[in-house]
Amino acid sequence: MLHILFLFSLILSSSSISNAADFCVADLMAAEGPAGFPCKAAAKVTADDFVYTALAKSGNTTNIISAAVSPAFVAQFPGVNGLGISIARLDLAPGGVIPFHTHPGASELLLCLHGHILAGFVSSANKVYIKKVGKGEIMVFPQGLLHFQVNAGKNSATAFVSFSSPDPGLQILDYALFGNDLPSKLVETVTFLDDAQVKKLKGVLGGTG
Repeated sequence: MLHILFLFSLILSSSSISNAADFCVADLMAAEGPAGFPCKAAAKVTADDFVYTALAKSGNTTNIISAAVSPAFVAQFPGVNGLGISIARLDLAPGGVIPFHTHPGASELLLCLHGHILAGFVSSANKVYIKKVGKGEIMVFPQGLLHFQVNAGKNSATAFVSFSSPDPGLQILDYALFGNDLPSKLVETVTFLDDAQVKKLKGVLGGTG
């Protein structure tokens, strides 16, 4: 009987904890830890914390990649903190490209809103999966794998990409190789590119060394 009462008390306890933690709106003024941001005081949470309107506007595609990524991750949208989700908007002008990149913390689901997008990823076995998606079509990119998106049409294309984390992380391959102070000689050694190519790419992407 005592065992039953003990288990019952545990169930009630866990239930009350669950009810007390319906959400954890991020306190962006506090330091982020391994488990994310601490919760904003419940008394200060409002409906506005669960609404984000910036994705209604297209991003600025006047740049080197003719594309824009507008994120609604925890840093922009505190309401997703702790919920295991986030989203971003992709705008690709004609010729636009989202270069090879990875999200170490999340899988990604792309939904094409209009236009046509050629997208793909490379598995850890170096097998390539490429598909052109159009309006209303979706494609998934497994967590941590290199992937890309390219405008495959003559007009602008727009997509929304959702993630299985409020903070999926991002590393762009081109910038990892050519957008920092990694010595050119070392880049040449690990990529088999010649000196002129490496220095040209470093100049384009802001790298030194």
